[in-house]
Amino acid sequence: MSLLEVSDLHVWFDLPQGQQVHAVQGVSFALDPGERFGLVGESGCGKTTTILAMMGLLPPSATVSGAVRIDGQDVLAGGEDSARGYRWKDIAMVFQGAMNALNPVKKVGWQIAEPMAFHGVATGAAARRRAGELLELVGIPAAAGERYPHEFSGGMRQRASIAMALACQPRILLADEPTTALDVMVQAQILDLLTRLSSELGLALVLVTHDLPVVAQTCGRAAVMYAGEIAEAGPMETLFHAPRHPYTRLLFAATPDLYGDEEVVSIGGAPPRLDRPMTGCPFQPRCDVVLDRCAGQHPALRLVGAGHEAACHHTEDQAQDRTERVGST
Repeated sequence: MSLLEVSDLHVWFDLPQGQQVHAVQGVSFALDPGERFGLVGESGCGKTTTILAMMGLLPPSATVSGAVRIDGQDVLAGGEDSARGYRWKDIAMVFQGAMNALNPVKKVGWQIAEPMAFHGVATGAAARRRAGELLELVGIPAAAGERYPHEFSGGMRQRASIAMALACQPRILLADEPTTALDVMVQAQILDLLTRLSSELGLALVLVTHDLPVVAQTCGRAAVMYAGEIAEAGPMETLFHAPRHPYTRLLFAATPDLYGDEEVVSIGGAPPRLDRPMTGCPFQPRCDVVLDRCAGQHPALRLVGAGHEAACHHTEDQAQDRTERVGST
């Protein structure tokens, strides 16, 4: 049994006009202790909504179905009462934009100690002492806990947010674009910190980003999301060297390579609107290997290799051709 299992997760948002946005569509993945997993894709593809749903932190306008299991127990089965028992204690989150995640009028040490008191992990002097230890764990002097967020640099605020997420010793950490708006050197430091903490503490890490090199550097496996669903998932090395979905291949082609001389090519068009009905493959209008049936048949996520899945009619045809050639020899 995996530590974390996300099964057939769907999220709908109600719109004022009576419409719905199907923001997350059938997302499934699993993690073991200490494993690092990336969720990759363009802005608006459903990455952040997925992890907010896993935490039970979506607004009342959202409807969620599917299961999020920790040690086999469904976190969301009992609504907010159930999610509250797991949130921060078993599964915690580092939010995008540390300045917005921290209360500007409360000292940083107090904010790290607050979840400990709320969940009964530690109170008073013990909580303050533990807050100092967590700050030192992420590379900040314990005495800095007496300072306010605006007195921290961007990198220090992000480290403090990580310390706050670790306050109740969770086993799963969800990191939503943790390097956004940070300079390159600080980004590398934050990624090294997350990798080290995952290894030393046995944390299962879900890293949400649109930056493929970041995922390649940090994670062993990843899922590429498009239009609210997983287009391809598998070992990071396989996705990098042998992608089976056109979107994954084009994402890598659109990523600058400092060590190569290949031209960066942007992906034409734009993702589909999720408040409108879609038929066929959602990537079909932007795809460079479109087949006739792509416009009318939605491709299913299928196993295309060891631990490697893709949702693409073109990939299905390639697999069928290989099978037929093997059978004829």
